[in-house]
Amino acid sequence: LRFGANFAPLATGGEWWRLVTAIFLHAGLLHIAMNLWCLFDLGPTVESLFSTTKFIVFYLITGVAGFVLSLFWNRGLSVGASGAVLGLIGVLIGASYHHGHLGKDYRSQLYRWVFYIFLIGVVGGVFGFGTDNAAHFGGLVSGVALGYVIPEGEPSTRFEDNLWNAL
Repeated sequence: LRFGANFAPLATGGEWWRLVTAIFLHAGLLHIAMNLWCLFDLGPTVESLFSTTKFIVFYLITGVAGFVLSLFWNRGLSVGASGAVLGLIGVLIGASYHHGHLGKDYRSQLYRWVFYIFLIGVVGGVFGFGTDNAAHFGGLVSGVALGYVIPEGEPSTRFEDNLWNAL
């Protein structure tokens, strides 16, 4: 809590920065290892498809979106990058709608990721690990929206480049 975990009474009481800092905190070595495994597997794909700047913006926006939903659904203490990781999966799902049959095949692989993470969340909840599925869902949905509407590739104009760098 002192390092900036997401906690609804504090985050809605003026400590909005908790929505960002909580992305970079984890509840233990296994927690961070699982998030890093997913990030190392999916991150380079998002970065190469869009750009480094867009990747960073996607990661932060989807992580914050996950914790915003968590404020209303979970209301407990929450940390981790899982919302942002699912946001990156969502970005790839959203972008895949622009790639016809190849995108459809890729989407089915991504849905498996979502299913496995959801399964881990449910099983973790049963065993008392306190998985924040609201953050997962918020990250995923915001990622799908961003991946669908944001064009792939590097910014094509100087204005776009400046805009993404500012974000």
